[in-house]
Amino acid sequence: MIKKIIVSVAVILSGLVVAQDKVTVGKLGQTVKPVKITSKPGGGRTYYACKPYEYLVLTATNDDYYRVLLQNGASGYVKIASVAALPYDVTRPKSTTLASRSSSNRLPSTNRGAAATEGLKYTGTPYKWGGNDPNNGIDCSAFVKYLYGKIGLNLPRTAREQALVGKQITRLEDLQQGDRLYFWDSKRGRIGHTGLYLGNGYFVHSSSNNGGVSTDYLGSKKWLAMLVSARR
Repeated sequence: MIKKIIVSVAVILSGLVVAQDKVTVGKLGQTVKPVKITSKPGGGRTYYACKPYEYLVLTATNDDYYRVLLQNGASGYVKIASVAALPYDVTRPKSTTLASRSSSNRLPSTNRGAAATEGLKYTGTPYKWGGNDPNNGIDCSAFVKYLYGKIGLNLPRTAREQALVGKQITRLEDLQQGDRLYFWDSKRGRIGHTGLYLGNGYFVHSSSNNGGVSTDYLGSKKWLAMLVSARR
């Protein structure tokens, strides 16, 4: 059982660095309070209800609102006052679009950090128990399996099986971006949830409680109490 956490001062998002074979799609933002992503500035359909500290891709400003890029390529709007703009560009390969991602489009290396930052692109994808589709519905273990598959690493299907694979990390201060996190499900009496560590104390996962792919803070009392294993 991991007992303590030391949060790095720097935000580790190396997968978002601009490269010559990529194009910039927006700036990285992070919510500072609960806020809804809506179809129009100030109203319309609610696409997603963000919790604090979730990452967004900011593409433009409209009066008091940011326009944000959704995982399916559509746009939504959030209040500027609820989001902190971060000094990072979000990029994609020139040869693909966000709406045409598939499991056959692998990332360029076996860098686990690239898998974690790739996961941010799917923010808002609905949670679906037993689902395997990163665009239309996916559960936590399928999400981690999918992202690792993008870097050429094959994992078992369930979180319980995945937690037995790879090098075990016993201290949170040793966590690196892309390490897999496993959480205890007290109702079922076994490991029942997983996500990928992003750095700076945050992780990305597909969560039924959050309604889909989102980020959470690992240092919170809730997640530390449930964390039972980390693997690389």
